[in-house]
Amino acid sequence: MFRTDAPIWRSIAVIAIICVARPALGHHSFAMFDTGTQVTLTGVVTAFEWTNPHVYIELDVPDGRGVKHWTIELGSTSILMRGGWKFNTLKGGDQVSAVVNPLRNGEPGSLLSRITLPDGRVLGNGGPPPAAAPSPADANRKP
Repeated sequence: MFRTDAPIWRSIAVIAIICVARPALGHHSFAMFDTGTQVTLTGVVTAFEWTNPHVYIELDVPDGRGVKHWTIELGSTSILMRGGWKFNTLKGGDQVSAVVNPLRNGEPGSLLSRITLPDGRVLGNGGPPPAAAPSPADANRKP
């Protein structure tokens, strides 16, 4: 007859749990970014890395003492495509202006909020770009 061996079933259950939980453990949070602060970076794209799990823009930004190299993190390719991005949206040498949430530790890295492309289009980090904050003049205007 068929004999049930509990240790084997226990081992199979543990392996199944590890396989299901592993992808969740591999994804990092965005806690390293200061989402309460926005910085505008204007510079030249040195690389556009269309990769999973995250896309990256490498940007050289003049800072008064020379050029500072920034790495800007975006969402996944599938999410970005829904927001209008393509693998060739940016290329080395493009001049862009990006609104980003900087790293909390002060290093030149950030999370993209929105970017103005060389052709004037504005893209967000996957969905529609977040609206720009109204200028003080707009905020005081009566409807």
